[in-house]
Amino acid sequence: MVTAGNKKKSAEEIMSTFQETNSSASFEELVNYFKNPLLNYLYRFIGDRDIAEDILQDTFIKVYRKKELYNGSAKVSTWIYTIAGNLAKSEISKRNKHHHLQISTSEDDEKHVDIISPEPQPDRVVDSGIKAQFIQDALLKVPEIYREAVILRDIQELSYEEIAEMLDITVGTVKSRISRGRAILQELLRPIYKDDI
Repeated sequence: MVTAGNKKKSAEEIMSTFQETNSSASFEELVNYFKNPLLNYLYRFIGDRDIAEDILQDTFIKVYRKKELYNGSAKVSTWIYTIAGNLAKSEISKRNKHHHLQISTSEDDEKHVDIISPEPQPDRVVDSGIKAQFIQDALLKVPEIYREAVILRDIQELSYEEIAEMLDITVGTVKSRISRGRAILQELLRPIYKDDI
């Protein structure tokens, strides 16, 4: 991801090189550029890390196979997030049809609690892990249409314009969905932040 002179390449430059050369090195660079933020987005949207990782893999397979469809009219991030978002929505739709209930295991829950040493007050670390899980659970209760907009704006930090392009809606609609989603989330989070409200 670094060029001569230590200048960081943009996603558009990496994508352009990948389209021109079809090299595995360029594709790997593209994957490394997007994998962490995309996985975070998918996990927040789906609520299951294993499924999020599967969708992430499917996203990059699609990017590899359909690279010629990217024409530069939008940012590469917008194009890739759109692919990931569509795959995530298909997965949610499939799960809803099968009335599938996903219950996270205690083993997964423990991954959120990272205690390095007893000095930084372990009760706060555990409390922080519990709060993080509570926030994720609350996020999953926000209707999909609002949840996606909130995640893209507040967690992925995309612009209103990028979100509008991804979701094929107006900027005004994006702002409205984000506002509604935040209000729902705030209400759901009231029990753990009641002292702060």
